[in-house]
Amino acid sequence: MKGLTPDSLPAPFGAYEHGVQAGQLIVTSGQLAMSPDGRIPADVREQAEMCFENIRVILAEAGADFSHVMRFTGYVTRREDFAPYMAVRDALVRAHAVKPASTLLIVTGFTKPEFLVEVEALAMVPAAR
Repeated sequence: MKGLTPDSLPAPFGAYEHGVQAGQLIVTSGQLAMSPDGRIPADVREQAEMCFENIRVILAEAGADFSHVMRFTGYVTRREDFAPYMAVRDALVRAHAVKPASTLLIVTGFTKPEFLVEVEALAMVPAAR
């Protein structure tokens, strides 16, 4: 296994990697919207964009991109945040012939009350030729 914790992302909150690659399989930890300097956007759409950008960076470290994602799991704290979250996700995969599977759940909160959304991904890179 290989840890995927790019230097451009904030350090994980604990003893875990932002992502792990085992062969062709890539799994990301849930990504929250925090910049390396600790800024947390107030808007759910901006938070979702930052979460997906973190995932993009993790995937790139493994030689993958959003076309390799098999599943996204999203978590929001308010029902009204479903639509902004889905708009961001859908824009990222709109051009893909096969869209990833997706689950979206409402949760009571995250490690900081400012966080409104968290996203994780499961991806598979193509076999080396």
